[in-house]
Amino acid sequence: MQAEPVPYMERTRRYYEAQGFEAPYLWAHNQSTPFVAPAGPISESVLTLITTAALHEREKSDRRDLMSGPLSPPPSRLFANDLAWDRNATHLEDLNSYFPIDRLTELVAAGRIGRLAARFHCVPTEYSQRRTTELDAPEILRRCREDGVDAVLLVPL
Repeated sequence: MQAEPVPYMERTRRYYEAQGFEAPYLWAHNQSTPFVAPAGPISESVLTLITTAALHEREKSDRRDLMSGPLSPPPSRLFANDLAWDRNATHLEDLNSYFPIDRLTELVAAGRIGRLAARFHCVPTEYSQRRTTELDAPEILRRCREDGVDAVLLVPL
């Protein structure tokens, strides 16, 4: 039996209604795309990973600050038990299923990617467009520029 896709947007809308919020949930919408094409070929670029997972277990009450960690050696695991994901369909035991560091390392060795940046970054899922655009995104951009990053692979959980 094949699993049906999760109707994420409808479930989120119903969840917020059930919580008693007066206004319906609003998804982020940008008039223009905040991304640009790489300046050069990926085979000559520095790439990093950005994930919504964390370096350590977070409690629901914790403030979810940005975290960065070394890509070499890569983390042995990341954490996301505080996030909403289908625990019946998947798990977090296979790091490469949601943080493809081994595949990226192979692509570097094959000359398909120039090199990996020194760090990867964990961006918390705050469900706040304002916090994302005003605080988190500018800080991640600063860290990526500091590391000489040309391209990022966004890996949400």
